[in-house]
Amino acid sequence: MIKSYLVIGFLLFFSTSISSLGQRISGSSTLKIDDSLEERIFTIGQLEFFEDSTNELSFDDIIPADFQANFKIRPEINKSNFDVHHTYWVKLSIENDPKSSKKWVIEFYDQSIDFLTAYLPERDGSYQEAQLGDALPFEVRSFKHKNFELIIANETEGISNYYFKIRSSQKADIRIAVRSVNRFVYYALNEYFAYGLFYGMIAILALYNLLIYSAIREVKYLYYTFYLTSVAIYAMCVDGIAFQYLWPDSPALNQIANGVFSYSIILWAILFSIKFLNTRNRSYPIHLILLGMLALKTLLFLGGFLVDQKLFEIKFYDVIPFFFIFVASIHIWSKGYKVARFFVIAYGVLFLGVTIKALVNSAIIPHHTLLYYSLHIAFLIEMLLLTFALADRVRILKDNRDRAMRRTIRQIETNVALKDKVNRELEQKVSERTRELAEKNKLLEEYALQVNERDEEIKRINSLLDKDNYKLKSSIRESFQARLSNKLLTLEEFRKIFPDPSACLRYLEEFKWGNGFECRHCNNPKSAKGPKLFTRRCSKCGHIDSATAGTIFQGIKFPLDKAFFIAYNAITKHEKKTLEQLAEQLDLRKNTVWAFRKKVLLSLKESEIQQPKWSDLLVSQDFSSN
Repeated sequence: MIKSYLVIGFLLFFSTSISSLGQRISGSSTLKIDDSLEERIFTIGQLEFFEDSTNELSFDDIIPADFQANFKIRPEINKSNFDVHHTYWVKLSIENDPKSSKKWVIEFYDQSIDFLTAYLPERDGSYQEAQLGDALPFEVRSFKHKNFELIIANETEGISNYYFKIRSSQKADIRIAVRSVNRFVYYALNEYFAYGLFYGMIAILALYNLLIYSAIREVKYLYYTFYLTSVAIYAMCVDGIAFQYLWPDSPALNQIANGVFSYSIILWAILFSIKFLNTRNRSYPIHLILLGMLALKTLLFLGGFLVDQKLFEIKFYDVIPFFFIFVASIHIWSKGYKVARFFVIAYGVLFLGVTIKALVNSAIIPHHTLLYYSLHIAFLIEMLLLTFALADRVRILKDNRDRAMRRTIRQIETNVALKDKVNRELEQKVSERTRELAEKNKLLEEYALQVNERDEEIKRINSLLDKDNYKLKSSIRESFQARLSNKLLTLEEFRKIFPDPSACLRYLEEFKWGNGFECRHCNNPKSAKGPKLFTRRCSKCGHIDSATAGTIFQGIKFPLDKAFFIAYNAITKHEKKTLEQLAEQLDLRKNTVWAFRKKVLLSLKESEIQQPKWSDLLVSQDFSSN
């Protein structure tokens, strides 16, 4: 339904435009008011004008009779000859007819003219000045319309000369229409109706794709939404609708809007094409070329801000990205990517429309209403086709998924049949193996019974051996302890009793706390394990006591087992060694051996024990008092 209204609207609009083509008459720019004609359209080649290269002439300079000869009609002049550095004075002569039953207006088609100063004749021969142009706020216009309109004062007989001073930073298409107010209203209503359908269609498509993106989160739909929005705003800039409705109080935006949104169209078109065609995986060279084109266009876009705003104007090279997207889509489609078929047609239409629009803007081909709106028509068809392309892509992907699902189902059925066959064979083999295992388990049970009987016999023999070993070790330990007490052990024998510092600490721990703990500070008999090995913590006062505390071995800085042997050697009368021998044997410094040995002897001397024993050495530091 929307498509039908859109087509009807455009047909109404373009039919009214085409009907006026037959009324265009070349020759003199003098127009006689005639109620039999609804409008008359003049191009720059049919108007009398003067090109002021000095930009210094005023209205008072061009109004004298001797200057009028400078106003000439030059049929060869068109938009491509417009010099943005010059001022153009246009003269339009109208032969009034006060008897006319219609009101008449003068209309300028080109909404991008920056400054348009109109000098309108009064009854007394003076002129009224009117300022127009897209460099001025929209509110200064007498007609709230996208184009520039002026009322013709058809009140007196004779010829009235209208003068227009035109300055523009972009190439202006100086095209003037003289039409009745009825014709203007009819034309404007149909035009705005067609615009409403066009922009409404874009808004619906953009919202639709935005909703799809929010549902499935595929970024290509978001790119397409941005692309549609850029197309809509760019078209509004070209039509003058954007200035009227979006930024009427900011005329400065008119100077850059076309360039910004034409760049935005190319930006999102390339990004959308990359995602839709999957160029990264299907043709990486094309992917790189598209990114390169985007980079070059970005540089030109930035140059429009930094260097010259003329770079914002649509040029013929702006067709290249769309042409390459079109060629790239054909290439990828030819490689078997069916999803690209509607995409190819869509960009073929868009490429054609952009090409025609660029040719019209460059005045390479003459102005025509259908050609002027070629980009709108191309965009509309392209958007519909791209929407079909997205839907077709979903359909093709769904078909591929369905085929893959059917293949998967068939494969699953085959796998199930194979699985059943394998299971039957496995059950048969398992049954056979179960019988074999049952027989072997029976044999294993018999073997296990025999092993258990032998194990019991081995345990009995081991028990007897353990008893004998215990007696033997006890005998050896008692012998060593006796020799230790009698001071008869060599270093090797001594190390069998105290092989390392841990054995020494265990010995001290057993000797010190074997019969119970008693805190040296508060005499509390209860304790817990300390923070380190061979330490105790008093449960009452919290004092931490170590196995070496209160003994001759407290605070030594070398291995405890070596200290044990030095102390033992100090009290023994057997195999007495010199300091040098003892230091070499224990791998210690001579001073260390001498100092500790002196400490031991001093302790024994203080204890006044005539014949000290090994156990006396352990209590020599007032240990007995605790």
